[in-house]
Amino acid sequence: MNIKPLEQLKEFLKTYADPMGIEIVDVEFSKRDNAITVFIETESGVDLDTCEAFHNAIMEPIDEFDPTYDAPYTLNVSSPGLDRPFKTARDYERNLGKDVEVHLFAPIKGKKLWEGALAAFDNNSVTIKTDGGEELKIPSNRISKIHKAIKFD
Repeated sequence: MNIKPLEQLKEFLKTYADPMGIEIVDVEFSKRDNAITVFIETESGVDLDTCEAFHNAIMEPIDEFDPTYDAPYTLNVSSPGLDRPFKTARDYERNLGKDVEVHLFAPIKGKKLWEGALAAFDNNSVTIKTDGGEELKIPSNRISKIHKAIKFD
């Protein structure tokens, strides 16, 4: 099935997301079941009502946009999940000062998993402050995945 570029679809959807206080985190297409999934985020998090409201807001406009050139598809709107990897600068900005898990390709100081508060980031590195008070600057090319730390109290 042919589909329009996902970045083009993402930009189109932003015009509906922005007024609702919604950020489009990602858009994916599954060839297996011809499904377009739009992953959204808000400052206060995402719940079922948020997903439903956004789905309803984009249902008709996305059909007019015709992302699949008249081929049938399923539209899904979803939260990206608590443990989703950071993909954009906005992901890092939103999590400054919050606890993150940094997974590495190879160990640094004998560890492949570091946890701490995200202190800084740029295109070349991520800096975390560990529970022991140590600031650790990790080169971006050593990071396999970074995401929000999930803690159960």
